[in-house]
Amino acid sequence: METATELSPLSGPEKQGRVERTSYYPQEPGKRPQTRKEKIQSCLKHNALTMLTVGGVVGGVILGIILRNSRIDRYTNREVMYINYVGDLFLRMLKSLILPLIMSSLISAIGSLDLSLSGKIGARAISYYMVTTISAVVLGIILVVSIQPGVGSTASHAEKALAQNSSTVDTLLDLVRNMFPPNLVQACISQMRTVVKKPVDGDSDDMDNWDFTEKDIPGMNILGLVVFSTVLGITLGKMSQEGKPLLNFFESLSGAMMVITNWVIWLSPVGILFLVAAKIVEMESLEQVVAQLGMYFLTVLIGLCIHGFIILPGLYFVITKKNPYRYLSNLAQALVTAFGTSSSSATLPVAINCLEERNGIDPRITRFVLPIGATINMDGTALYEAVAAIFIAQVREVSLTFGQLVAISITATAASIGAAGIPQAGLVTMVMVLDTVHLPSNDVFLILAVDWLLDRCRTTVNVMGDSLGAGIVNHLSKNELSALPQHRQSQNGADHTISI
Repeated sequence: METATELSPLSGPEKQGRVERTSYYPQEPGKRPQTRKEKIQSCLKHNALTMLTVGGVVGGVILGIILRNSRIDRYTNREVMYINYVGDLFLRMLKSLILPLIMSSLISAIGSLDLSLSGKIGARAISYYMVTTISAVVLGIILVVSIQPGVGSTASHAEKALAQNSSTVDTLLDLVRNMFPPNLVQACISQMRTVVKKPVDGDSDDMDNWDFTEKDIPGMNILGLVVFSTVLGITLGKMSQEGKPLLNFFESLSGAMMVITNWVIWLSPVGILFLVAAKIVEMESLEQVVAQLGMYFLTVLIGLCIHGFIILPGLYFVITKKNPYRYLSNLAQALVTAFGTSSSSATLPVAINCLEERNGIDPRITRFVLPIGATINMDGTALYEAVAAIFIAQVREVSLTFGQLVAISITATAASIGAAGIPQAGLVTMVMVLDTVHLPSNDVFLILAVDWLLDRCRTTVNVMGDSLGAGIVNHLSKNELSALPQHRQSQNGADHTISI
């Protein structure tokens, strides 16, 4: 696909804050649609990929329902695997971009910034993350306490148990340990987790006397890679001319990864179609799920909608004085991809592309703020953790004091930070939240029936929060960015000047 460079018509002082960037949406330079037909054609061409992706979700639902009703007996695991095969290939393609994209984007973005500005941008991003995450937890607690979905619930208790015993302290310590991986190569494929085992020759039920071992579990240690990339970016910026060759390499790699990302994005409608269809075929009876967990599902969904479509856009409007819903409409491709893949990390390449190409966010902001946000800013997950824990307590008829609610809010915030940007990672961190109110970890299985769908919804809110945060940080940093010298970035094999 050919690329067309969009050039700002402004010059001189008026050009401050405008960005020359490479657009992946082909268009004829200098020609603007005049007639109504041309405007419609331009709109359809500009939003073709988004509409195709939405069509993929709808088509996946329809295909899944047709397949479910085409036979009386349930599909076997092998048959579900066949249906999911194309979607799994698409997900693998997206995940293969995560490592080179995160590291190159962070290093090039931080290395090209003034060190004092890097600190200011980081402080603004972290402040935004903390405010929105805490507000999501508080909103979730207010809703679940008011609606009380677990009172009188008929949710059946699944006789299963989690293989791992853990405590809140263990989970928080693991979070810090994973920030400093001893082996960067190993961090690309696994992360460390503390596993507690009862001694073979011991009868004590006191966990303090059990054996503690460190176990590598499959899954990229994104937090550790983000920390290392941040430090390396700061170092290259501090080295000035000596670090320029290595910084240029990461800038070129970042541009190349965005081109590859654009190719993969065009496969998203087909991939998402089969991912959704496989989930529809795989799930249990929809009627039974609604009867047992309907109020819990609605409580979480209401919370996610309020936070994602009222609180976050309201914060964006108050700070930037711009229309947040137009901003979000330009993110439709990323939000639909987040829903389809249920992975904020896998959606990261798409979100970066949408922000830079559709919303004109400075690449140095997106590639600095978004990878960090995809790692630690999980508003939807935080809200879900708080609601799920209190819902389970209501089902078990456990009364919670105000102090315990405060403890849940703090733990849910920490758990959301520790949740990896992968599908259903929130179920793992739910263990530490349940431990806060002294509920058994196997109660997580009370909510498994609807978690696959809620996981997609909360991932969409996570990506929405990260993207709006990038817009806010970009607005607050506009004057400082405009004062910096021009920064050159390699895109699609050619250098394009980014004028700030």
